[in-house]
Amino acid sequence: MLQMMLRPRWVLALLLALGIAAGFALLGQWQLERAVEQAVVQERPTEEVRPLADVAQPDGPTEQAATGQRVEVTGRFVPGDTVIVEGRLNDGVAGYWPVAHLEVTDAAPGGLPVALGWAPDLEAAQEAADRFDARAGDEATVVGRFLPSEAPMTPDDEADPNAMQTVAVAQLINVWADYDDRPVYFGYVTATEPAAGLEAISSPPPEESVELNWLNVFYAVEWVVFAGFAIFLWYRLVRDAVERERDAAEAEAETSDSVSR
Repeated sequence: MLQMMLRPRWVLALLLALGIAAGFALLGQWQLERAVEQAVVQERPTEEVRPLADVAQPDGPTEQAATGQRVEVTGRFVPGDTVIVEGRLNDGVAGYWPVAHLEVTDAAPGGLPVALGWAPDLEAAQEAADRFDARAGDEATVVGRFLPSEAPMTPDDEADPNAMQTVAVAQLINVWADYDDRPVYFGYVTATEPAAGLEAISSPPPEESVELNWLNVFYAVEWVVFAGFAIFLWYRLVRDAVERERDAAEAEAETSDSVSR
């Protein structure tokens, strides 16, 4: 079989197969590079405090680049619009957030929920909310982390039907007093400095996750298989040619044997 492989015809066929395999291998490498490129983590300066106007606009979705960004915003808190959101974890402990209504004045006007802090029990949270509402109305500046609006949750059958378990903007605008069709930010801010009587909210930077594009990885493996198949196809063609020649030689030998007899 080695002699057959060394014939010019099959050497040229081998070179062609190697060229095709090399092309497939390059395509596989390109697909793998694409998968790695798309998995590279784009570092975002989330800990740099930026003006809210540079991060979000009212009546629009919260972009991924804005999620978890620390922002500074100035506005007026609306007295009486502070609500309690239950079931909020602070370092693994469930508690309550008083969430106030800020009307933004230093960026595009709109309502913005602000989580004022964390309390371990409902009574402490309500006292802090009442104390905050009594002093609200003046212009204030808030620094905190901007997060996208959460989805509303329906309380359990045995729970208070008016209880809020998420910071859902769509739900909040229904409980804010006299709120009409004015603009609203579809996100909220967790204040870095808690209001009086509350603890600071534990709001760490967003985790950067890396996820490979498995479709591109699959395509890369496919190209490698195709490259191997090109070499295997050349080998099968050579082997079939050797077997055909062997069969022809054996048939010719049998015919010569018959004639000689």
